[in-house]
Amino acid sequence: MKRIVIILIFLSLISVFPVYVFANDNNNLIPGAVSGLLMDADSGKIIFEKDKNKRVAVASMTKMVAQIIVMEKIDEKKIKWDDIVTVSKNAADMGGSQIYIAEGEKITVEDLMKGISMASGNDATVAMAEYISGSENKFVELMNKKVKELGLKNTVFKNCTGLDEDGHYSSAYDMAIIARELIIKHPDIFRFSSVYEDYLREDTDNKFWLVNTNKLVRFYEGADGLKTGHTDNAGYCLAATAKRNNLRLIAIVLGEGNATTRNNETMELLDYGYKNLKTVKLKSSGDIVKKIKFDKADTKIVDIVLKNDLYVTENITDNKEYKYKIDIDDLKLPIKIGDIVGKIEVYSGNRKIKEGNLTVSKDINPLSFMELIFKEIVDLAIGEF
Repeated sequence: MKRIVIILIFLSLISVFPVYVFANDNNNLIPGAVSGLLMDADSGKIIFEKDKNKRVAVASMTKMVAQIIVMEKIDEKKIKWDDIVTVSKNAADMGGSQIYIAEGEKITVEDLMKGISMASGNDATVAMAEYISGSENKFVELMNKKVKELGLKNTVFKNCTGLDEDGHYSSAYDMAIIARELIIKHPDIFRFSSVYEDYLREDTDNKFWLVNTNKLVRFYEGADGLKTGHTDNAGYCLAATAKRNNLRLIAIVLGEGNATTRNNETMELLDYGYKNLKTVKLKSSGDIVKKIKFDKADTKIVDIVLKNDLYVTENITDNKEYKYKIDIDDLKLPIKIGDIVGKIEVYSGNRKIKEGNLTVSKDINPLSFMELIFKEIVDLAIGEF
């Protein structure tokens, strides 16, 4: 009887908490790494972890937060891709990885972003930091503010490049959350991170050839990012992302002994995810989930539809049934196509596992005063009052 009770308690617990595919007992995964993590990018579910909260140096993976801030400033229209940046002596003199920009040189924001994303240029990163904030120190304040906004507990930055410095650290988990923020909120980053080779100043006499430090974008199926890193303290690090059959994974490896081991173990980690997981499309963008009546609008009945495709990630052997809950906001006219008007929640049993945004199938505008008067007359005439 006691054994039956224990089994029932176990079954009730797994119906409440997320089901994770943990590979911690698999000693063949990233044995050379100090720490690491594999995450489903869509849901944020952790598939594998190794000392995920261990505070370590992360080298140029630091630059992912710099990239987030650049992309935010672009989105906010505070800077533009074709803005011209004048390189300072401080930026030009940066050591380590660089794109060899000179003091006084004028270069576009887009070329600097190429230099950061592909060549991990310290000079490019500092030039961009100074352009946005006036100094590297002020830009680092923005980086640490962003880390706090993301709720991360094991990350502090002392510089924007990732060069070794006391008190500059992060963790595998924090790096995965940062990588997810970058690719989910700013998918335009793939314009840079997915390219294996390109040029700076391509239409000038001072053309400079760039080769991506992340070799996975050339050799691993579906890989399109994200950021490498290496210093004496950090060892060889990589935040990699790949997408196959609508399943995007994020792999983090930290503290590897050399670049070859780093790349091989990252690919093995991604392979593990693709072997054990699948992505299932539940509903498509534009699918009707509800119809709403508007009494004072130019359209009486409006379809409430999914704004984006709705996917869930499952273990490869799963064949689950899902339930849905529709929650519509308190709507005020006018409403345009694309405006978020509510949420659709996806449940597996009693556990919410996903939600998506809802919008309208057509623009909805309020009736004018005269149109309202005419509507009242018509409704009276046909008895709808």
